[in-house]
Amino acid sequence: MEKKYDLRKELKKHFGFDNFKNSQKDIIQDLLDGKNVFVLMPTGGGKSLCYQLPSLLMEGTAIVISPLIALMKNQVDAIRHMSDEDGVAHFINSSLNKAAIDQVKRDILDGKTKLLYVAPESLTKEENVKFLQGVKISFYAIDEAHCISEWGHDFRPEYRKIRPIITEIGEAPVIALTATATDKVRLDIKKNLGIMDAAEYKSSFNRPNLYYEVRPKTADIDKEIIKFIKQHPRKSGIIYCLSRKTVEELAEVLRINDIRAEAYHAGMDAASRSKTQDDFLMEKIDVIVATIAFGMGIDKPDVRFVIHYDIPKSLEGYYQETGRAGRDGGEGRCVAFYSRKDLQKLEKFMEGKPVAEQDIGRQLLKETAAYAESSVCRRKLLLHYFGENYPKENCGNCDNCINPRNQVEAKDSLLKVLEVILQTKENFRDDYIKDVLMGKATEEVMAHKHDDLELFGACEEKDEKLLNAVIRQALLAGYLEKEVDNYGVLKVTPEGHLFLKKPVSFMIVEDRDFSENESGEPGAVDPALYQMLKDLRKSMSKELDVPPYVIFQDASLEAMATVYPQTLEELCRIPGVGDGKAKRYGAKFCELIRRHCEENDIERPEDLMIRSRPNRSEKKTSIIHSIDRRVSLDDIALAKGLEFDELLDEIESIVYSGTKINIDYYINEQMDPDEVDEIYQYFKESETDDLEEAIDQLGRDYSTDLIRLVRIKFISEMAN
Repeated sequence: MEKKYDLRKELKKHFGFDNFKNSQKDIIQDLLDGKNVFVLMPTGGGKSLCYQLPSLLMEGTAIVISPLIALMKNQVDAIRHMSDEDGVAHFINSSLNKAAIDQVKRDILDGKTKLLYVAPESLTKEENVKFLQGVKISFYAIDEAHCISEWGHDFRPEYRKIRPIITEIGEAPVIALTATATDKVRLDIKKNLGIMDAAEYKSSFNRPNLYYEVRPKTADIDKEIIKFIKQHPRKSGIIYCLSRKTVEELAEVLRINDIRAEAYHAGMDAASRSKTQDDFLMEKIDVIVATIAFGMGIDKPDVRFVIHYDIPKSLEGYYQETGRAGRDGGEGRCVAFYSRKDLQKLEKFMEGKPVAEQDIGRQLLKETAAYAESSVCRRKLLLHYFGENYPKENCGNCDNCINPRNQVEAKDSLLKVLEVILQTKENFRDDYIKDVLMGKATEEVMAHKHDDLELFGACEEKDEKLLNAVIRQALLAGYLEKEVDNYGVLKVTPEGHLFLKKPVSFMIVEDRDFSENESGEPGAVDPALYQMLKDLRKSMSKELDVPPYVIFQDASLEAMATVYPQTLEELCRIPGVGDGKAKRYGAKFCELIRRHCEENDIERPEDLMIRSRPNRSEKKTSIIHSIDRRVSLDDIALAKGLEFDELLDEIESIVYSGTKINIDYYINEQMDPDEVDEIYQYFKESETDDLEEAIDQLGRDYSTDLIRLVRIKFISEMAN
């Protein structure tokens, strides 16, 4: 006979709280009744209490499977503080030695331990399985359960092995908990754990206090971020970047500009990471610049802003990271910087992975792009992604709602979209439907003979951007849905069928344009000066017989037309201008700027003189010395802990800012002289050093790395 508890009394006794939050009480009661439970509760909603309290009440030991070693320690410490018995909670993971593990096992066998935290890798070890077979298990809690699904934002293969291990150890109720999961991920979790019968609890994903904004990512992103932080002085914030290199460089730029900031990534040693985390919690620093390694289990209620320097790989990741802002219900500003180039870079990273994994990755990236480019309420889009309907049209707390765009009628386009989906038997994703409507006779379309459809090419004159907006907003309006099992395949809902019979007005807002002119280089503050600088560069390029970009790149000219440097020393602070370039070409540019400021009575904007990193860091100096000694570039990359393309980034910034280096020894090993000449000649005659254009013009005969190597040789010899 199951013992009945006064749960409120037990909550007060063990945790000191008077009331449960959300559905905590029902979840705990279901677990006490021996049921399987699935809990979807956004960060900060009180997930851990759902398994901690029942573990203290039930007979035996509860096994909590969690991937986060740091979090295990925090939770075990917290439970021990509430109990007079130290052995009440333990963890087993790779950080413990044999003596410590033996102590844990003794406490479990003595019946002292109510909660045992294990990493999935430790759970699968044979000696642990054997030991646990002799223990009374009250229930299994799987925390961060989205790790089970390949569609989750943090998939871990070892999580797929949990069910067979549970069966081997011994049956007991299972509670799966996650803070973010789409319908697809929820189904995956329940199937994989064999708990399709689980009682399901789903809290709202809406965080009304969070403000969402997406900005185009320009060459001036560092300056924008510094300005943003200075407008919110002494407030705590997190900036997420995808690479460790960007993390370190940005943290340095912030410190140079008197912002208390530190870097945090998995490549740092544990002691440094721990110190940075503590300094952030204790408010010794205001900003953490981090890869996604940071934030799991960070319980800081007053983070006031979260900035995404790079767009994340999935909306689940984005939601979880932005969810670290404003946990106390106060202000939380979430700003993401987006450019199509970043998206292409992320897609390129997927090459070489298994095809199925690439397909999943691309689908998740498409959802992120849709969120960034759409002009619809961002809150509505996010909640819809997690299967929740947001009834308002305008939330009043995102950039799209505060600055709404004009609506256009799209009834006819929607009718055509719905008809094509039905005529192709509801078997395809949005890209395929767009191909049919725009009359693109792709191999796949022709193989299915869908180029014979009456509606093939019916939207030929329409912009793809408009069709994107029609499909995305039809999903929001409930006329379409995406199939859960075969993710991304479009289905027409009953409302969609009704629309086909009785069409009504369908007003949509067109997507934002993130084409290169918006997300490429930023406009100069002084367009007249910018044009004059370009003219000067052109006349000098003719005189010296070199392409204009060899003298200064566009981004450098735009920075000059923004901050008006008038001495060679000031010119050296401009991105892409080193001592060598300043001395060789700078005098005429400084003279032109000085004259322009005098004639137009221009006062220079002091606040825009953002201090940049010194042009010659220790790393760059060391790279130059290694090249002087003719060390192979692959070995230099290895020694510096850089990917090869990251090393090329460093070398490019060295030569573009005016330092001469000679990498012929490496190029001659990799390429034939004729190939080098062809690429070299291309850059000599080209008006631009743009890499994409070079790849297009030179055909696909050369890899990106080879083109970059010859471009480095060219810039070094011609400009420096």
